[in-house]
Amino acid sequence: MLYAILAYHVEDEILSWTPEQDAAVVAKVIEVQAPLRASGHFGPAARLDGTRKAHTLRGPGAGVVLDGPFTETKEQLLGFHLVDYDTDEEAISAARTLRQVNPTAVYEIRPVKLYVPADGFGATPG
Repeated sequence: MLYAILAYHVEDEILSWTPEQDAAVVAKVIEVQAPLRASGHFGPAARLDGTRKAHTLRGPGAGVVLDGPFTETKEQLLGFHLVDYDTDEEAISAARTLRQVNPTAVYEIRPVKLYVPADGFGATPG
């Protein structure tokens, strides 16, 4: 089963970091990703651009494009990690490992319904 580990954080806090502080957090995240990646369970990860650049498509038919993410919480989705584990517990454990270096972040773990594999990660024989 593939899971997406979604990283939430207070965006204004992240934007207040100096480039050096941001680089230090990113370096720590890459460090904890290394053994997960080496195990073959860790797939692509991404950091999303600021929510001020986001758009939302909603409504029937072609829909309406709205500026912004229109989240209902004070945390915004800033990125995600895609992992491949057999159980919820294993995916949660990976999220806990990631959270060790960014403890103020909130992670949402949810199964992925559709995944287009890249570089063979998560691919199943046809």
